[in-house]
Amino acid sequence: MPKIMHVWDAELGYSRAAIEARPDGGQVEIDPGTPGAEPMWGLWMTNPVGAVGVMVMPHSIFEWRSAAYGIDPDDIDTLLDVALHEMGIPSPSDIPTIPDPAHAAILDATRDLPTCWTPGVSDEERLAAHLERIRLVKQHRFVIQPAALADRQGALEFVGSPRAAPTDPLEPIKAQVRIDPVRVAAKRLSLDWARETSARTPEPHFGLKPPLTFLSAAETGGGVE
Repeated sequence: MPKIMHVWDAELGYSRAAIEARPDGGQVEIDPGTPGAEPMWGLWMTNPVGAVGVMVMPHSIFEWRSAAYGIDPDDIDTLLDVALHEMGIPSPSDIPTIPDPAHAAILDATRDLPTCWTPGVSDEERLAAHLERIRLVKQHRFVIQPAALADRQGALEFVGSPRAAPTDPLEPIKAQVRIDPVRVAAKRLSLDWARETSARTPEPHFGLKPPLTFLSAAETGGGVE
């Protein structure tokens, strides 16, 4: 039986560089020229034994998943479901997962499915394969569900918050996330190039090249020969 992980709240923050750039005692103000500035979503969650943790997702994870699997940039529900559950997909190269029956069941069922990096595969095939892995994670490992509304409201009242708990604790993400299709298209070009030029390549993410960290020729005093 899959374990249940409960979501209690979701809130918006910013990457470290942006937070460190704020004025003393002032509010966070994002300057597009600040290296590393990126919205970050923090999800307060409890695992099946009640331990509390925070899952942090950069905004760009939705852009990358849209580009990698051909998910409609406006389909926030699918993008969020993928981002939440794909951490449960075991890696065939991770030896400690082999004795785990849940891991073994997922690996056995997906042995012949393409991955994001399989060349010559259509978006439809990549997406179907990834959603099948997500389905198997929910079947064998864990499912992420909202904590009970009464419990979430009680927690807010306990800490003195005037907020009313939303029916869906993920609503702040679903209501505010908007994906730029131009940025998705740029990431898609990067992925297509990686598939065609390398048999093994790291999965792109915002940490490999934070936004706006390449200096222009005017800033460096140089140029392209």
